[in-house]
Amino acid sequence: MTASPADEQPLPVERAFVVQMHVTAEIAHGRIVGRVEHVMSGQALHFHTLEELLTFMARVLSTRETAREENP
Repeated sequence: MTASPADEQPLPVERAFVVQMHVTAEIAHGRIVGRVEHVMSGQALHFHTLEELLTFMARVLSTRETAREENP
């Protein structure tokens, strides 16, 4: 298996999340329920849809990137 350019990019801890699926989640059937936590900040959310999960991740990342730009 050959590494793609994306595989060679760093995976910074600032962009790390832990996603835990609830026992009732049925990913194959589109039922996504669980909890997500941002590793660095500890911010967490219980989600019931993929949209909620992705919105949380985008919000956390954009907030942290904005803070980094303001305080280099």
